[in-house]
Amino acid sequence: MRKFLSVLLAMAMVLSLTVTSFAADTAADAKAEMAGKTVILHTNDVHGAVEGYAYIAQLKADYEAKGAEVILVDAGDFSQGTTYVSSTKGADAVTMMNAAGYDVVTLGNHEFDYGYAQLKENMSKAKFKVVCADVFNEDGTPIFDASYTYTTKSGVKVGFFGMETPETQTKANPALIKGLTFADKDAFTKAAADQVAALKDADVVICLAHLGVDAESAPYRSTDLYAAVKGIDFIIDGHSHTVMTAGPNGEAIQSTGTAFANIGVITIDNATKKIVGNELKTIWHTEKNADGKSVTVVDYKTRDEKVAAAAKAIIDPIDKAYGEKFAVSEVELNGAKAPNGNRDSETNLGDLITDAMLWKIRSDATIKVPVENVVAITNGGGIRATVKAGDITKKDINTVLPFGNTLAVVYVTGAELLEALE
Repeated sequence: MRKFLSVLLAMAMVLSLTVTSFAADTAADAKAEMAGKTVILHTNDVHGAVEGYAYIAQLKADYEAKGAEVILVDAGDFSQGTTYVSSTKGADAVTMMNAAGYDVVTLGNHEFDYGYAQLKENMSKAKFKVVCADVFNEDGTPIFDASYTYTTKSGVKVGFFGMETPETQTKANPALIKGLTFADKDAFTKAAADQVAALKDADVVICLAHLGVDAESAPYRSTDLYAAVKGIDFIIDGHSHTVMTAGPNGEAIQSTGTAFANIGVITIDNATKKIVGNELKTIWHTEKNADGKSVTVVDYKTRDEKVAAAAKAIIDPIDKAYGEKFAVSEVELNGAKAPNGNRDSETNLGDLITDAMLWKIRSDATIKVPVENVVAITNGGGIRATVKAGDITKKDINTVLPFGNTLAVVYVTGAELLEALE
């Protein structure tokens, strides 16, 4: 019996060593999968979807486990979109980006929604680098660093510079951005070209652009910039909420859509110091259920629980404060952009908002014209979400109207009103 047990014990020890060796080999294989690579993970137009930061943090960890060095970047519009960030005027977006470990970001037009002073206050808390090459103070200096070179542990130098859409000067409250100059015309192109020249020692030059590809944004689209300025290896784009891995003519431009539906991936080979691939990782998508209603399906199943807890600490108090039902809608209120939305059509939600404006002005203001001559106009771009049929909460309303606009009374002639509408 002792001899049998000795043999059995010896077999168990050999088996244990074999399993340990197999596990070590498996771990080594996983570590080698992305060894010698630098991966840039990027987002754009997050618009307050704070739950998503746990997914990009986990994706970063997954790539690092495979041997890659990872850089996290964002192409703007993270400060506005849900009550989770608008209630703190964008500050909690920075809190979440710090938690997720972002390295470099540029600004979107919505970073200016709460004013330049608030933007500077928010960014003073950032643990990441902010780059913006085409917005200037009154003395002509960029409001943040125009560019930044990130040097990896393996010695790859990745140069980033930021480009903000000149549309910001007409999409933000002029009083809140007074004194700032947004480069346009030749100055816009020069701002980018100057940064390409400044980054001449970088191995890879990447533009973090909040420009988009919409026709209405010409001639300041990412495609326009790529055609006009030589020496840009890749553009990470935002603003138009486009999902693309290349521009319409094959340009090296990638954009993830919005609200963490996708995360962008760009792979650099450390040996050649060249970009060798780019793709999108889908985090969630929408589909119709049996009742024909849209539902969100999460495709990427793992998340960083520490970052998820940071998001929950923001979400729970907001849900409690803003989640109380105060009204019911019998129909869905259309918050779409276009087509057949608030930027190109009459909608029931647009009608409701402007009817509310009329009611408030007629109730509280002293009007110097007949009441039938009072009209209400609101910017269709300021209507940011749909209201589902059923219970309505303060959170719903703040998501639809996140900008904290103030009603203003202006007297115009009929001719001026017609001109404005046209």
